[in-house]
Amino acid sequence: MSNYILTLGIFIVINGIVACGLNIIVGYAGQISLGHAAFFGIGAYTAALLATKAGFSFWMSLPVVIIVTGTVGLLLGLPSLRVREDFLAITTIGINFIVESIFMYVPFFGGALGIGGISRILFFGTRLREAGFLALAGSLLALSMLCSWWFARSWTGLACFSIRDDETAASSMGISPVLFKLIAFMAGTAMAGVGGSLYAHYMRFISATDFGFPVSVMILSMVVVGGMGTLWGPVLGALLLTVLPEVFRPLTEYRMLLYAALLLLMIRFQPGGLLGEYSVFRNLTRRLVGRGRS
Repeated sequence: MSNYILTLGIFIVINGIVACGLNIIVGYAGQISLGHAAFFGIGAYTAALLATKAGFSFWMSLPVVIIVTGTVGLLLGLPSLRVREDFLAITTIGINFIVESIFMYVPFFGGALGIGGISRILFFGTRLREAGFLALAGSLLALSMLCSWWFARSWTGLACFSIRDDETAASSMGISPVLFKLIAFMAGTAMAGVGGSLYAHYMRFISATDFGFPVSVMILSMVVVGGMGTLWGPVLGALLLTVLPEVFRPLTEYRMLLYAALLLLMIRFQPGGLLGEYSVFRNLTRRLVGRGRS
């Protein structure tokens, strides 16, 4: 395969990991988040700083990245618990702009010049190029999906589903919305940190604009288009919304408009996403299975 196809595959996988993290917050716990790119950036900057200032390898920094992004997600999730719906969306947007501004204007984070010279990933002494990097990223995506699958079937996941469906009823049954929302925020942001670490070590240069608000809209669009609360939905959304901009490259300047229009169309005609309940694909699959049995 050409390097272009491999590079595109790497970005699909990285976006899929970050979207899986957002799906835990939005799809499982029902919390609106429009600032997920902030945690994607925190993971990338943590990995970049550890690589350039402390000499950490990817493997040494990855556990630190997960702990840092999960802890920051936990702390930033606390003020978000006091607001709901539209106010929660505004709060998460504010978090995104604050984090981006810190990366942009604080010299420790490289300021407007960003951070360069990030080391490549070594695997048993071999520097991973496109094919090897894609295999590693694909393995981490599979692990992220396994974690999402386990989360959805655990007692924590069931509690998050109940809070998503009816928070008042869940509270009356003894389920703590505060506790399980924070767990969802921590798990989802930690997963975004993994994607950020991969992004930093692949690009080898990052800047604050790589993790701005438009990236948050893109990630949310992936989750909504693929199907919130489904296992494969975020991955399908990452595939479509990473490939389509390449197909329609002349319309790059209108990307935000296209994302907004796509979100509105999906919410209006397919609120469950392409793989969600009562979606076109699920209905078609049921019909085909029904005909096969008959």
